[in-house]
Amino acid sequence: MLLIEFTIEPFVEGQPGPHVTTAVAAAQELGATVEFGPFGSSCTTSLEHAPHVVAAVLEAAFAHGATHVSLHAERLAPA
Repeated sequence: MLLIEFTIEPFVEGQPGPHVTTAVAAAQELGATVEFGPFGSSCTTSLEHAPHVVAAVLEAAFAHGATHVSLHAERLAPA
């Protein structure tokens, strides 16, 4: 499993906007478990689905007004 963290700008505290909410929804539609945070969000997904989740987040964010997206991916240790 991979942990993918993403921060989508512009950032407006308490008002995530469609550039953030549609990106989160896009990841969820692909089966990723998203934890929505105050400054960024993260999700877990399988290695094979990670490229699709990342692409969906980027496409949705930029299609809805994002100016910058930061991504970080990390392999999770097996349970």
